[in-house]
Amino acid sequence: MSKANTTIIHQGAIASDVESLVAMAVYHNDCLAWLQQAVDSVLCQSYQSFIYLIVIDGPVSDEITAFLTDTAANDSRIVLAKNAENVGLAASMNFAIEWGMALSLNYFFRMDADDISLPERLEKQVSFLNNHEKVGVLGAALTEINEAGEKVGARIMPASHAQIVRVLPRRCSMNHPTVAFRYDVFRQGFRYDAELKNTQDYFLWIQLASEGIVFCNLKDRLLEFRRVNNFYKRRGLTKSLNEFRARLFAMRALRRLTPWNLIYACGVLTMRLMPARIVKMAYRMDRKMLEKRNKS
Repeated sequence: MSKANTTIIHQGAIASDVESLVAMAVYHNDCLAWLQQAVDSVLCQSYQSFIYLIVIDGPVSDEITAFLTDTAANDSRIVLAKNAENVGLAASMNFAIEWGMALSLNYFFRMDADDISLPERLEKQVSFLNNHEKVGVLGAALTEINEAGEKVGARIMPASHAQIVRVLPRRCSMNHPTVAFRYDVFRQGFRYDAELKNTQDYFLWIQLASEGIVFCNLKDRLLEFRRVNNFYKRRGLTKSLNEFRARLFAMRALRRLTPWNLIYACGVLTMRLMPARIVKMAYRMDRKMLEKRNKS
């Protein structure tokens, strides 16, 4: 399994009663302006009992390094870590999970370096988890924004555990950047598959669901997700095949191997390999169908 050679390069005093860890990875292709917005959105949360662990995944620009170093120097909640080389999101998140295991934390939050968490995001998710002890993984709806920060869509996922698990063989039914984990999930030994450079979340959801971990999604749009121009071109052959493998894995692990699920998986694989304009059109149709289904 891929493992990061990671060093903590900045750490202030950590409060003994801190409750949560927010984890984010930054790499060389991240946009500084969007990174600044992402970091500010976490630091300005209404909920404040967290450590913010930012993993610098390999070499980054001097501007990104300077911004993170200066920001960390002025906020004791920030811990900076650096990977000797770029090892990917999964390995970076696994490092963050392991680092937090030494603390008595209740919750682990995902955050991406080009998204924006709404001010009440952490507070709403912590409140829900405090009141629903059986839920191990909690997601939320999100608003899709473009490069200029303008709203271009939304992604509202199925709410209940039964709905989430039922559709897993056909789609990834959690918005990964919005997810909060109960830390006990990781204490049971679950981790991301660091060998995967994409679809790590999809495989993890299937594994957790097959082991009885309870999922839920809030209908609240608690994050602004950056959908940039190359969004529809990101799924190359490797990612498309990994998504297909994940669907087959879900059918087996969740005992949902049906003709319809097989046809759907083959159809999506074919569509993913088509020109970007067709993928874009199909994506928009899929979003509308998903919203309609969730409202019914």
